Amino acid sequence: MRCWLCTTNKENWEIVRAKGVWGVSKRWRRCIMSVRPGGLLVFYVTPKRIGGVFRAVSEPYIDREPVFVPVKSREEIFEYRVRVEPALLPKEPVDFTPLIERLSFIKNKRYWTAPLRRGMLRISEEDYKIIEEEIRKHL
Repeated sequence: MRCWLCTTNKENWEIVRAKGVWGVSKRWRRCIMSVRPGGLLVFYVTPKRIGGVFRAVSEPYIDREPVFVPVKSREEIFEYRVRVEPALLPKEPVDFTPLIERLSFIKNKRYWTAPLRRGMLRISEEDYKIIEEEIRKHL
């Protein structure tokens, strides 16, 4: 099983939840093109929250229809996409800060936000389990 951490803002998190689709810009296309049905996507919602976990239910695809709120430029449409469905959703987003020391993908604990500046990145199953355990405390 492959697990991914997807970084988004509150507005686009609401779109993921409502429309069942996740998208990234061209810069992160290699990551999303590695997602396969059944893969788990953990959503980090800025600032410092885990929104929940979704399961990929499609192969990645390209769609240029505007769905998401642009972050950097008005032309940004996050056209590299995958369909998703809820797998684990807490009632409210979960505080991320208690996880920082325990997650292996965060190498520099002092500057822990560095890996979260990416659109998405693959994480280990062990890191996924740590996050899942924390979410389950808030169901």
